[in-house]
Amino acid sequence: MSTAMVNVVADIGGTNIRLGITDEQGNISELEVFQCNDFAGLAEVLEHYFTVKAIADKQINACLAIACPVENDLISMTNLPWQFSKSELKATLKLNKLLLINDYTAIAHAVPFLNDKQKVQIGQGSAAADKPIAICGPGTGLGVAHVVPANDQWLSLGGEGGHVDFAPVDEDEMRILSYLLSKYPRVSYEQVLSGLGLEQIYQALMFAKGESPLPYSAKDISERALNESCEVCQQALAQFCKILGSFAGNLALTMAAFGGVYIAGGIVPRFIEYFKHSEFRSRFEAKGRFVEFNKTIPTFVITESQPGIIGASAYLRQHNTEEL
Repeated sequence: MSTAMVNVVADIGGTNIRLGITDEQGNISELEVFQCNDFAGLAEVLEHYFTVKAIADKQINACLAIACPVENDLISMTNLPWQFSKSELKATLKLNKLLLINDYTAIAHAVPFLNDKQKVQIGQGSAAADKPIAICGPGTGLGVAHVVPANDQWLSLGGEGGHVDFAPVDEDEMRILSYLLSKYPRVSYEQVLSGLGLEQIYQALMFAKGESPLPYSAKDISERALNESCEVCQQALAQFCKILGSFAGNLALTMAAFGGVYIAGGIVPRFIEYFKHSEFRSRFEAKGRFVEFNKTIPTFVITESQPGIIGASAYLRQHNTEEL
């Protein structure tokens, strides 16, 4: 009698690791969240999960989405002191298959499978079937990915799009750029479209007023903007949305993303209603001779709390016949 096959998926960040079991239809069960700091390394938390779920004696295919580069055999996590060899991990855990993908590769693979309850459309436009999709996600940093149709499957295109040069398009953004150039030799979009970015927009606007910025976190700034208790915080959040619109519009142009542009990350879902009425969409469309081009492309905010797990499941289903 053959041993049962189990498909395990994970979304591994700097703080938490989410683990689940997926079937061939993409249904995810046995979802658990663990604190990374409670374990010495990835092998230990996976062994714990396999034991708790009584699957350690079964053949396991695993797809792990992880917030760091995954091209080499040696994996060093960016925001966690975990380092491991992919080949050694597979051997230690006696896995049938081990796939490691970047966290934004996972989100990219999740996007084609999101339903209307897992995303919110911002503005006009209609998604065209089987066309490229772009994703960007302001959070701790600024993640960027694309996914394109290929041979009845989806192919993710990674990269470091969050680190392209910041291009201001109004006077306030020029002041922001000038302020950041006093701190850095070069300014990327990540310096303005992230948690730190919102803080730096606020600092720059205070500096432009000739005032000293208060030690506000990104959360402080967004809260004070939403409750209208700080005029500069309101201006900072409004500018953040405008800059994000310009950046997302650039992604639409670059890939002809007629499948849509999706906003991921932990920041924007916190203020969806505000975002709907911000200048995000007008900036997205403000592309000179290509206004009509971008007007047809829809934009969405991902509200699903576990896109990494969904994407890892989708990726594993596409690769479940590959041998590593």
